[in-house]
Amino acid sequence: MTLLETLNSNDRFANSIGAQLTEIREGYARAELVVEERHLNGANVCQGGVMYTLADLAFAGVANCHGILTLGISNTITFLKSGQLGERIIAECVELLDHHKLPYCDIKVTNNKGELLAVMTGLAYRMKRDFPFEELM
Repeated sequence: MTLLETLNSNDRFANSIGAQLTEIREGYARAELVVEERHLNGANVCQGGVMYTLADLAFAGVANCHGILTLGISNTITFLKSGQLGERIIAECVELLDHHKLPYCDIKVTNNKGELLAVMTGLAYRMKRDFPFEELM
């Protein structure tokens, strides 16, 4: 099974809200979802937790692409613009530091128009445990 398939099937929460990884390369991952009624908050815009979960899923793709089980330990997200009903939102994660214990990433969340909705930084911890997969995609 590929890393993309493993994370898409095993991350039950991300899967339950319709978030899916669509691309993983070494040091890069992309996740997407379409904003539906179930994703809206009381202000009738995309709930921040939805964007966070999407960004975190892309982060998981990058953090684990080296074949070592890696878990997020600190994430900071800043919301810049609201996601709207019917928009496709995209999280793209780039690894800035491939540290042997504490990899560090930047994640951007945009809509299908290319507008920046949120930015997130992610720090992870590499466990002393292999995370085997056949290939990335």
